[in-house]
Amino acid sequence: MAPKQKNKIIEIFSATYLEAEMVKGLLENENIQSFIKDGHMGTLAPWNVSGGGAGAVKVMISERNYEKAHKIVVEYTQNINKS
Repeated sequence: MAPKQKNKIIEIFSATYLEAEMVKGLLENENIQSFIKDGHMGTLAPWNVSGGGAGAVKVMISERNYEKAHKIVVEYTQNINKS
């Protein structure tokens, strides 16, 4: 029997709507398919959205892309924190 491929959908990043869209774009530039979860909440009530906290907008990916996507997210957060 062949080993089971990782095909589970997981969260790779959570923050405000604009930050989530930025990360989604960076992932797509590297051919990693992703989608935004809870984006409506981020646009309807942005004051309730705290980066990584309750009500945060999430970027979702396939688990099989985790390693490559994680590197992109780490680089993004390091560059944001330098500002």
